[in-house]
Amino acid sequence: MFEGLRFNHWQTREDDGLVTLTLDRAGSSVNAINRAVLDELEQIVERLMIDMPAGVIIHSGKPAGFAVGADIREFVEYAQQDTVRENIEHGQRVYEALARLACPTVAAVHGACMGGGTELILACRLRVAADDDTTRIALPEVMLGIHPGWGGTARLPRLIGAAEAMPVMLTGKPLSARRALALGVVDHLARPQELLAEARLLLRRAPSRPFMHRAKAWASNSWLGRQILAPIMVKQTAAKVRREHYPAPFALIDVWKRGGSDIGQRLKIEADSVARLAQTATAQNLIRIFFLQERLKGQGGGVDAAINRVHVVGAGVMGGDIAAWAALKGMDVTLQDREMKYIQPALDRARKLYEKKLKTPEKIDATVQRLRADVDGKGVAQADLAIEAIYENAEAKEALYATVEPQLKEGAILASNTSSIPLDELRGKLTRPAHFVGLHFFNPVAQMPLVEVVRHDRLDPAIEKRALAFCKAIGKLPVAVKGTPGFLVNRILMPYLLEAMRLYSEGVPGTVLDREAKKFGMPMGPIELADTVGLDVCASVGKELAPFLGLELPPGVDEHVAAGKRGKKDGQGLYVWQDGKPQKPEVDNDYVTPPDLQDRMILSMVNEAVACLADGVVDDADLLDAGVIFGTGFAPFRGGPVQYVRSEGVDTLKAKLEQLARRYGERFKPRHGWDHPALTQTTDR
Repeated sequence: MFEGLRFNHWQTREDDGLVTLTLDRAGSSVNAINRAVLDELEQIVERLMIDMPAGVIIHSGKPAGFAVGADIREFVEYAQQDTVRENIEHGQRVYEALARLACPTVAAVHGACMGGGTELILACRLRVAADDDTTRIALPEVMLGIHPGWGGTARLPRLIGAAEAMPVMLTGKPLSARRALALGVVDHLARPQELLAEARLLLRRAPSRPFMHRAKAWASNSWLGRQILAPIMVKQTAAKVRREHYPAPFALIDVWKRGGSDIGQRLKIEADSVARLAQTATAQNLIRIFFLQERLKGQGGGVDAAINRVHVVGAGVMGGDIAAWAALKGMDVTLQDREMKYIQPALDRARKLYEKKLKTPEKIDATVQRLRADVDGKGVAQADLAIEAIYENAEAKEALYATVEPQLKEGAILASNTSSIPLDELRGKLTRPAHFVGLHFFNPVAQMPLVEVVRHDRLDPAIEKRALAFCKAIGKLPVAVKGTPGFLVNRILMPYLLEAMRLYSEGVPGTVLDREAKKFGMPMGPIELADTVGLDVCASVGKELAPFLGLELPPGVDEHVAAGKRGKKDGQGLYVWQDGKPQKPEVDNDYVTPPDLQDRMILSMVNEAVACLADGVVDDADLLDAGVIFGTGFAPFRGGPVQYVRSEGVDTLKAKLEQLARRYGERFKPRHGWDHPALTQTTDR
């Protein structure tokens, strides 16, 4: 059938009237679908139309999975050349030609099946998936500021019904194999080793979709169904994100709402929408963040961390959760504190985490066994990595190191989870300072992806690489930072929090402060964040950093702490907390929000980010933006503080800071670094 045709990215096999197409992109460890892959698929489908086989199976030759989606780098080139629409339409034509084949087609899915890969399997008539924990099927394009463009919006709602399909695309969250089966995204599950055999069987005895599934899909996609459901979806989406910040989810709903019964019309609306979204600043910034995330993931690559046993000293919230996470990721962990009564709460929290993440009793119990209480600290001697996570006091930490360091085996690493104390101070009395590093996790450990790998003047570069590799091994995003006070994230975050608390002390309602921060794009307002972190922690870190930053702790914070009102953990801080949620008071309708309120908070953070860039706290501007986004949640659609300066203009923001300084004091004077060349350069996405 394919005589005379040679393919670089597809392998073809004919057997007993069936054709098996194996996607195996040349020169890549994963299948990212680019123009060359699509061009070859187009040739294959054309030949299949002529020499019609009994059936076609499409699967992946990559062990890692089916396909990670479209090649994002190529998509960026299309956006820069203003050829997105043309290339979207090309992909749509190829997939639609596949969908129109008269013979049955089955996609056999294992591992990751994302974006354009999911749209490829939707263009097949049937789908079988490997029934294991690695199978993940998703349409995550909204996370890049666009939405599915190769037929995802046109096909998925018609396959499983809009009520089920739209949340899959609006959230971008992956479906497990079993969830995909339950929704009807796949038709059958198979043991991984029997995936292709089951695909062949499926071709011969295709199951019919239940009548109720077909009826639900028809009703939800009818003209009336779309008019009823779309406004509800818009309202639900608007409760989570702002249209002006993240236009893609709203555009996705609109594309579906306007799509009629003709797939050609639906595909045209889809292509038009993606082409428009690709030109937005939001999409360009979110795609840049995607590449920054990939860069952070690669920070620990190519090096064996040689860390299998971890010992954590300090079973408080941070230490206990670090230990729990390391055990979840396969490490053998011992957790030390003065008495068992301090360790037990951490073990209880760990079990809840494992029950949430692992589901099956066998996996939960196995993970629980990897995390052991160790009051006497016997695990230190066997540890490849010992992490100190006690309270923020330099003398206490040094005293602990004097006990722990002599017990460590040769080659073991000693790390501190300090959030603000410079490591040049902490390493002073160590006998092996080259093996000492900072590993600053963020709270809550299970949710926050970033870890600051903190340097100092005596750190061995090989130990830094092992620390980066350890972060990668436990699924975190590491960024190496200079050991100045506050490092990167807290140094930038603290001026923002302190200014917000100063505004609060001046009488601005916390509800207003949080609302204005979220208007800018922060995921959580500063008052709620301060309560969540703990006012005692804010006060401690604030006092540590205030002299260095030229700031003062706002009035009222110490009084709250002294009164036992530290925030969420006490049930009361700047807010009253009930059932884990802040009770935010209503604001009087006649309250007038100060026009410069947002600038006072946000520019405090941006100003310090510029100083961090000038001080070389991180190796370059991209790493600074990545660290602040993944460490603080800084408005992702804005691309990070450096990218924000570039978009708003250096002169514009400096003028605002100088105006604020005249009005409110020297703390707003532009910090050193506003002449840094990275602030005016364009980014190469």
